[in-house]
Amino acid sequence: MTDRLILNELQANDHAFIFELVNSPGWLEFIGDRNIRTPEDAIAYIEKITVSPHIKYWIVKLKEDHQPAGIITLVKRDYLEHYDIGFAFLPQYTGSGYSSEATRAILEVLPDEILKDKILAITTEVNHRSVNFLEKLKFIYEGRIESDGKTLVQYALSADEIRIGKIIRSFFNLFDNTLKEPDFRAIDELCTESVGIIRKSGHQTDLYGQESFIEPRKKILTDGTLQQFSEFETDGETRIIGNIAQHYSKYEKKGWLNGVYFEGSGHKFFHLMKETGEWKIAHIIWEDDV
Repeated sequence: MTDRLILNELQANDHAFIFELVNSPGWLEFIGDRNIRTPEDAIAYIEKITVSPHIKYWIVKLKEDHQPAGIITLVKRDYLEHYDIGFAFLPQYTGSGYSSEATRAILEVLPDEILKDKILAITTEVNHRSVNFLEKLKFIYEGRIESDGKTLVQYALSADEIRIGKIIRSFFNLFDNTLKEPDFRAIDELCTESVGIIRKSGHQTDLYGQESFIEPRKKILTDGTLQQFSEFETDGETRIIGNIAQHYSKYEKKGWLNGVYFEGSGHKFFHLMKETGEWKIAHIIWEDDV
């Protein structure tokens, strides 16, 4: 589940939606005709997917009205070394950011035995929407491959980048009180014990440790001072070298401070390191836009 979407594994009672999706213009043009002409064909197609240990489909529904909008797929193909993630949405739901929101949600819950070193994504060169989507998600172009007489382009996203992305989003979510009081204990799982945090504001520099950073924020987020607050990344970039990494984050925030609505934005740099196989935040520095 995400802010706007519900994701459930594909079931037989999704056959009407699958029938509509696989016969939509985008599917037929870029994925191919699956010869599904009747409801019975759609049911058989779903059964073939659900019994395979190497294929997983998730139906993406809108949280507001539970209408199915598209699917996220995960397939271990014979000609690929790693799992391939894909997506398809009905035309009326494209361009709304649903595909990237749903794909990120799936990537962040994949177990290590599937993630391994990386996740792949394949598409055709002429499918510019798909290519742009993958590049937006920071997938890296790896080259062309041939399959069934077609030339495909292969992209990849490293498992470490997926794990770091999850940590960054979890850090932002620490301070979200739009639905419930934040659980600040989660910071122990995200940061090293000696994490250093710096806030830069003009000529002023504020230095924090974990406790001195959390305590004043815990107070205003739970005593009614700061309500309906959320802070979220709008763009980011990760660089990984061995067991150390840096993540740049552009973010926005909004909420009600002492009864007055406000919006803001800024920039954060996270330094991370891998400890006993797990990434943790070791240092954060940020500055709000003026």
